[in-house]
Amino acid sequence: ELIDGKVSMKLVREVSMVDLLGRKEIVLDRNSISQYISGKKVLVTGAGGSIGSELVRNCFTFDPDLLVLLDQSEHNLFKIEKECKNTYHSIPFQPILGDIRDKTLLERVFSSFKPDVVFHAAAYKHVPMQEDHPWEAVLTNIQGTLNLINCAEDYNVNRFLLVSTDKAVN
Repeated sequence: ELIDGKVSMKLVREVSMVDLLGRKEIVLDRNSISQYISGKKVLVTGAGGSIGSELVRNCFTFDPDLLVLLDQSEHNLFKIEKECKNTYHSIPFQPILGDIRDKTLLERVFSSFKPDVVFHAAAYKHVPMQEDHPWEAVLTNIQGTLNLINCAEDYNVNRFLLVSTDKAVN
């Protein structure tokens, strides 16, 4: 169209994020979010994964009292721990290497840190792979989540946010 003269360079504009999303941009209510993160002890499960690590980064911007990072992947936990040390110096955080399937570990984490808020992102999220390994999906996505819910109830967690375990990748 440029070559044929049908479009002028004067009409070219910078591409925005909204152009790429194909929907209206969602504006976060930062005041509401701050009310339940600021000054609170926050636990993020799956903290080293793509979704969990983004939750960690965002939680730091709301000034929690403590951020507990739980992940079963040593490599992913190491990466997010290193990022946190290099970027968020003033906010205390505690990495925990462990699996949500382990009830004993979860009891220790909840009794030691007494989180006010839990962001639960630890799950298998790639549906086709889990269809090939259904018992792993059941043990992590169902039993692991139930373990967390039970601990959250036992330790009077104020907020529990479950990130969808089958739609998150999409």
